[in-house]
Amino acid sequence: MSGPGATRWFPELAGYGLAGHTDSPRDVVAEARLAEEIGLGSLFLSERFNVKDAGVMAGAVAGVTERIGIATAATNHVTRHPLVTATMAATAHRMSGGRYALGLGRGFDVLFDLMGLPRITGAQMEDAIGIYRRLWRGEAVVGHEGPAGTYPYLNQDSSFDERIPVLMMAIGDRSLELAGRVADGVVLHTFLTDESLARMVRVVRGSAERAGRDPASVRVWSVLATVEDSIPEEARLRKLVGRLATYLQGYGQVLVQANGWDPAVLERFRTDPFVTGYGGAFDAIGTTEDLQQLADRLLPAEWLAASATGSAAQCAARVQAQLDAGADSVVLHGATPTELAPVLDAWAQVRPDGLDALPANPGWTA
Repeated sequence: MSGPGATRWFPELAGYGLAGHTDSPRDVVAEARLAEEIGLGSLFLSERFNVKDAGVMAGAVAGVTERIGIATAATNHVTRHPLVTATMAATAHRMSGGRYALGLGRGFDVLFDLMGLPRITGAQMEDAIGIYRRLWRGEAVVGHEGPAGTYPYLNQDSSFDERIPVLMMAIGDRSLELAGRVADGVVLHTFLTDESLARMVRVVRGSAERAGRDPASVRVWSVLATVEDSIPEEARLRKLVGRLATYLQGYGQVLVQANGWDPAVLERFRTDPFVTGYGGAFDAIGTTEDLQQLADRLLPAEWLAASATGSAAQCAARVQAQLDAGADSVVLHGATPTELAPVLDAWAQVRPDGLDALPANPGWTA
């Protein structure tokens, strides 16, 4: 592992700050410092409506780091007024010296229904991104009427010429095509098979080409659940079994369809009395016994194998497999910087040449 003052840096790799559930958002400060120290290229920040506000976390990371890229991955355009989101991004952009990327996702229809917000469509996202970019170019948005809403007058600063990339989270073909058409980068989903990853990369790049863009200009991030052998068994089960089970609870059909997995297995999982009677998300409240039962009875081993497990060297080999499948970069998901240090040490031993050309900002390829 690199020590203080180490200079190694892997712009092709990222981790998540405050991975999973937390009640201590200040921990992201120490995580960001350590992530930069061990050589992670970027830190991704997911948002939850408790103590994980995207803007606050991005500002904290920008304030205690000098080199690491920062990405909101993700927030939703409907939860903030477009002028507020544009301001958050412009602030993080300048605070970080240009290291920030704004990440947007579709979110969950049921949650938006409960919040009284409109369900997100691709047309809304494309419209919102257009508004942000006009504001960042210093334009005034006057009399706008579109899928993202009606806005009589929006303006930030006429002197602006901010180059802020937009990432999109995507898993279904329509979202992948939208990302290829309008986004600067795309962040895929966890627990994808190598074959599914390769297919999704083709969809993104094909859409970019049809839109008249350089397909290589869209930075594709795979998201690889990474659980190295030194992690205690309870945590391993939570990060693998618990996380996959939680995805299947929420939007399993999308993930199963994306991977070409057997939908009958998903149906058995969803209708099992143990699952239907469970009182929350498995990755949040599942006990070791609960998670082991899921692994033994309901989750096929091949589904869980769409991850990086085993020794640090084996995890590093899985990173290479993601790049071989067409990804430009890899988010090592679900692990803290401390947990990722052995994997980065192993990656340093096998890392191919040419990756240093990637920029610090996770939304750009050049």
